[in-house]
Amino acid sequence: MSFNAYNHKNIASATTTVVKSGAGVLHSVVVNTTAAAAITIYDNTSAAGTKIATIAASPAIGSTFMYDVAFTTGLTIVTAGASDLTVSYN
Repeated sequence: MSFNAYNHKNIASATTTVVKSGAGVLHSVVVNTTAAAAITIYDNTSAAGTKIATIAASPAIGSTFMYDVAFTTGLTIVTAGASDLTVSYN
């Protein structure tokens, strides 16, 4: 049996996380624990350059942000304050 599934990364602290280097697709971001500060998503391997999105501070637990957008350089997510996210990507 063959199927296309997304990779996932759990981010559970205030940090800058390089989720993937190189080209890919950001599928979704799920909020597991409310983030006290904004979450910023970049098409880069650092917290700079082309911004894909900003999720405002204090999204509701269980919120799912669907993107299905391509990135070319990499996927980096910056979290601040207590947060717990699951990122789905390829």
